[in-house]
Amino acid sequence: MKIGLDILGGDYAPKSTISGAIEAQKVLQKDQRIVLFGDEEEAKRSIEAAGADPSLFDYVHAPENISMHEHPTKAISQKPNSSVAKGFELLKAGEIDSFSSAGNTGAMLVGAMFSVKPIPGVLRPAIATNVPKLKNGYGILLDVGANADCKPEMLNQFAVLGSLYAEHISGTKNPKVALLNIGEEEEKGNILTIATYPLLKSNPKINFIGNAEGRDLFSDNADVFVCDGFTGNIVLKLAESFYAITLKKQLKDDFLERFNYEQYGGSPILGVNAPVIIGHGISSPEAIKNMVLLSKEMIESKFIDKIRSAFN
Repeated sequence: MKIGLDILGGDYAPKSTISGAIEAQKVLQKDQRIVLFGDEEEAKRSIEAAGADPSLFDYVHAPENISMHEHPTKAISQKPNSSVAKGFELLKAGEIDSFSSAGNTGAMLVGAMFSVKPIPGVLRPAIATNVPKLKNGYGILLDVGANADCKPEMLNQFAVLGSLYAEHISGTKNPKVALLNIGEEEEKGNILTIATYPLLKSNPKINFIGNAEGRDLFSDNADVFVCDGFTGNIVLKLAESFYAITLKKQLKDDFLERFNYEQYGGSPILGVNAPVIIGHGISSPEAIKNMVLLSKEMIESKFIDKIRSAFN
């Protein structure tokens, strides 16, 4: 198993990404290798300085970095030796089994779409994120930013993708799927949600329970919440700000702590031909570690094959 990691992506890279890789390596099996994309010599020096063994990792020399403010498509084409471009080059060639980065989100989306490409039958891949449930565990929310404008058919597919993720990665049997809306009644919503509802209702591949309002997001009412990427991204950023406020107010609670992005590491792009995970720009070593371990879990579970089967 080869787990690709961009060590140049993120606000605190490469120190944070290398520290996270070292921690992740400690819990991997001998045949599970982390492949580091970045400045090879600098990476080896940093690993050695941290008291770890550089020989425990594989390296791909990619000295260029795509910054957060660069245009994604231009940057990937104009910087072929960047860590993100090299990562997708090897992922496409099958030389690594997954690729993750806390760097430029747009570049990660472009790389995924144009290198490993969407799984046949998938109209648009979606970004998924965890949302904590009040009692325990997590639900899944998607899309949270890959597709600002959606068609009903796309939301119907997001429901299938999210349901598969909840079942095979989160371990939820027969996950309950809800459409995020402004009311519980079937006829409520805008043009998109009204047209999406009957598609979800007649979809035999999901356990659709109807509409869910924003107040239901952290409840046990559903395991998968489906929405367009514009709505999902607003919800995601609101949840992130809510967690930041709890830290400032020094509020301690198990439920509130589960808003901490570090615990799940990153957000997978669901619907492409390989595990691709986007980390938060401010990812800490703990978040990087968990992003690597999520990559490992997606590879081991053969999650991509399960999506292919569902869309075959």
